[in-house]
Amino acid sequence: MDIRIKWYYRLGFLLLLFIVLFVFIKLAPIWLPLLSLLVKIISPFVIGAFITYLLHPIIEMLHKKGFHRGLAVATIYILFFGGIGYGIYKGIPVLINQLEELSESAPELAKAYDNLIASIEGKMRNWPVNIQEKVDNSIQSFEVKLNSLLSKVMNGAMKIINSSIVIMLIPFISFYMLKDIEAVRKATKGVIPKKWRQSVRLFLLDVNKSLGSYIRGQLLVCTVIGVISCLLFWFFHLKFPLVLGIIIGITNVIPYFGPIIGAIPAVIIACTMSVKMLIIVVIIIVVLQFLEGNVLSPYIVGKSTHLHPLLIMFALLFGEEVGGIIGMIVAVPVLSIAKVAIIHIRKHFGKRGQEVKGS
Repeated sequence: MDIRIKWYYRLGFLLLLFIVLFVFIKLAPIWLPLLSLLVKIISPFVIGAFITYLLHPIIEMLHKKGFHRGLAVATIYILFFGGIGYGIYKGIPVLINQLEELSESAPELAKAYDNLIASIEGKMRNWPVNIQEKVDNSIQSFEVKLNSLLSKVMNGAMKIINSSIVIMLIPFISFYMLKDIEAVRKATKGVIPKKWRQSVRLFLLDVNKSLGSYIRGQLLVCTVIGVISCLLFWFFHLKFPLVLGIIIGITNVIPYFGPIIGAIPAVIIACTMSVKMLIIVVIIIVVLQFLEGNVLSPYIVGKSTHLHPLLIMFALLFGEEVGGIIGMIVAVPVLSIAKVAIIHIRKHFGKRGQEVKGS
């Protein structure tokens, strides 16, 4: 009888949970605008905290070597944001110019692409009908996904441009977080209940151990790959080298699928120029991926996340379904944090179980 009552309680709890979720979803028109507003307000603080997280270890290292903390903060801050500012100052006019050229060349590129597809279809006329249909369906599917990807990228770029005022706040937020890191820690510690502080501290230490070197290393590798690809594209006179280099650098942060996604625009542009250029671009991409996979990542990033490749692939596919390219970029860090959280939850409940048995 007791077992039946327990099952009734469990079923009742699940039913209540589904009702709450149903009501929550139905009330989305009310809370969704508020959530959107909250995200806009919090976003610069989150990005500022992330930059602080990236720069803080370097500042601590300089401080331990004898640098005054304020001088270390000012030096790293000026080098980091000064470098970014100089890159934007020099790069934005070139980037805008190349984007304008790309926009003006869009009809010409589309025509060259159509000619390429027509040439492929012409060579397939003697192939079996089933194979022709499969190839045609694959080309159409690729075109749909490419259009969707390009529209998402353009929408994202427009959102960034429209958020320029918010972006300007990030350096100031990062500076005060770096300067008053101890005050931020104390404030955060004060929010957490005393009984949870030790568990939260251990959890954050494990997350930092699992994720810190991965994020910093991955950002460095992506920057190196992006810069090298941009220089090589420029050296071999590929059109829009800066735009294509930035795309390859950003997408390279996505494991496994990133290099393929980043290579697609460069390959398409090369196809519209010449077969020789296509071969050069393919060689460049293959060499860069060999360099990244066998030299840069093993030494700079390492295997700090300790995640199985199948888990990473599942997370990437799930992230793509939920948030597109951004979802794929954050998939591995989120998975790594989830793994650490599950380990800590298991330890916590394991200790509680032992305490109950002991009592």
